[in-house]
Amino acid sequence: AMADAFGARPTRAFMGRDLLCVFDDAATVSKMNPDQAKLAELDGALQHATAPGDVTGTDCVSRSFAPKLAIPEDPVCGSGHCHIAPYWAKRLGKHELTAYQASRRGGTLQCRCEGERVFLAGTAVLYSVAETAI
Repeated sequence: AMADAFGARPTRAFMGRDLLCVFDDAATVSKMNPDQAKLAELDGALQHATAPGDVTGTDCVSRSFAPKLAIPEDPVCGSGHCHIAPYWAKRLGKHELTAYQASRRGGTLQCRCEGERVFLAGTAVLYSVAETAI
C-alpha cells in the first residue's frame, strides 16, 4: 500500500502520530508524485517521506503530505520534523541536523534534538497580512 501511495517502495516505515517512510535516496523523495487518495488510506495524520541528504551540509531531505486534512503537501512541515529529526539524529549519531524539505517551494530547517524535545529554526514565509480594529 505504501509503495502504491508514494510511487516508490520505502526501505523502512515507522508509525507515531504520523507515518514516517524512509527511502534510499533524495532523488526518489524529491521527484515522487504520490497518489493523494492512496495516501489518505494510509495510517497517520500526515505521511512523511524522507531520505539521506544529497548535498553537502544537508543531513536529510523530506516531504510531508496531509490529504486527510485537505493539504496535499505542506511546503515546510514543522510538526513533521518533530518525527523526522529524531529518526535522523539517532541514525546519524548527532543532535543537530540540517533538513531540507523538497516541496515545490522548498525550505531548510535547523533541527536540534534534546531528549524528548525537538527545536526548529528556519526562515518563515509571510502568507497573510491583516488588520484588526478594536
